[in-house]
This record gives sequence, structure tokens and C-alpha cells, in this order.
Amino acid sequence: MDSLDFTGKVVVVTGGTRGIGFSTVTAFLERGATVVLFGSREETVAKALQKLAESHPGAAVDGKWPALTDAMAVQTAMDEIVKKYGRIDVLVNNAGISQSQSIYDYTPADFDKAMDLNVKAVFNGCHAVTPTMRAQGGGVILNTSSMVSLYGQRSGCGYPASKFAVNGLTKSLARELGPDGIRVNAVAPGVTDTDMVAALPEAYRKPLLAAIPMRRFGGAEDIANAFVFLASDMAGYITGAVLSVDGGIVM
Repeated sequence: MDSLDFTGKVVVVTGGTRGIGFSTVTAFLERGATVVLFGSREETVAKALQKLAESHPGAAVDGKWPALTDAMAVQTAMDEIVKKYGRIDVLVNNAGISQSQSIYDYTPADFDKAMDLNVKAVFNGCHAVTPTMRAQGGGVILNTSSMVSLYGQRSGCGYPASKFAVNGLTKSLARELGPDGIRVNAVAPGVTDTDMVAALPEAYRKPLLAAIPMRRFGGAEDIANAFVFLASDMAGYITGAVLSVDGGIVM
């Protein structure tokens, strides 16, 4: 069997309605997986599902919109998936927010928001699926980190702090869950050409591009491909890794 064939596998992707998450959903669908995407609102989930139905007719894709910071809501959603599909093989914790406020303008509420969605929500997802994965003999958990988890950034300190936490959670769970056949890894994207980056002024984009040896911004599909690889049997002996997908950026 092709090592990148996910036929018969059930994949859950949070933040799956746009950007990196949507590309990740697409990448797994194209390799035969059944995918359940999570979004923040029912209408954004419905829009993503309609788009996928048009581009990938017949693909097995479903959607949900639990509040990811609500542990009970996440657990209920995961339980519903297991009841419907029988298993969860891969969880991609991709939902998150970025921040860029100066510390002089930063508030405790801003910090809490970053920690809630970028850390607590990731924990909630991991906590909800691990019993199922252990019972079925294994699984894969993948978390979205960031290049700033390795370098920090000049403002918006809660964002890199939250991604440092994601790395720590990833490495710790990899050690704990390895005996249960559950691999846990993270992907640390660099500057990725999503809507947010595309909207940056050219004066800001130009120095960013100059710092990347490959002389291009990453595409959402570059990050999606990394998730697919880490979820596949080709990465069967990789756990506790934080894979940089950043074009070799020099910070």
C-alpha cells in the first residue's frame, strides 16, 4: 500500500475552513481519508463543505463547530465522530490566532485569548482523542506551532509564548503516549502566503522575503504536505519533533 494512502483513516482538522487548515483538509481528502473539519461558526463550516463538495465530489468530508476552548464541547464532538465513523486516526490541532500588539498596548485579556485558543484548545483536542486512539491501538496528533516559537518576535508576546507552550505540550505528550502507539509532532510554519500575509504592505513583505533563502513565501500546501508526511507511515519513527517549514528563514 502507498505510504501516503489514508484510505480507511479518519482525520480531524481544527481551523479547517480556510488557509492552512483548508489546504490540510484537501490534502488528506485527496489521499483517501475521511475528514471532519472544525470551524468557529456553522456558516463558515457550511461554506467550506460546499466548496469541497464542488472541488472534490464524492469525497468523505464532514464538519463541526464546537467551541475549542470548552473541553466538554470538544469531547462531545469527538465522541460523535467516533460514534459515526468508528475511530479517529489523526488529529490536526491547527486552529489558532496570531497577535502583534506592543507590550505597551497589550492587555491581560489579549494574553488570555492567545493562551485559550493556542494552548488550551490544543490540550482539549489532545485530551479528547487520546482514549480513543489508545483503545484502537494508536494514532497521530499533530499541532500547529510557528517559527516564532523558536525565535520569539518583536511584539505580540503572547503569541510566541503560546507556541513555545505548544512545543512543550507536543514533546511531553510524545514521551507519555509513545507506549500507547500514539505519535505526537508539531509543524512550525514560517511566513506563509495566506490572506493575512497577502494583505501586508509591500514595504513589510520585501524584507521578509529577503530573509528567506528560498526567496518565496511558503504556500498553505507546503504546510499541509508536512502534516500529511508526519501523519503517514513514512514518519512512523518520528515523534516529539517540531518540524520547521520556513524556507530556511534567517531571523
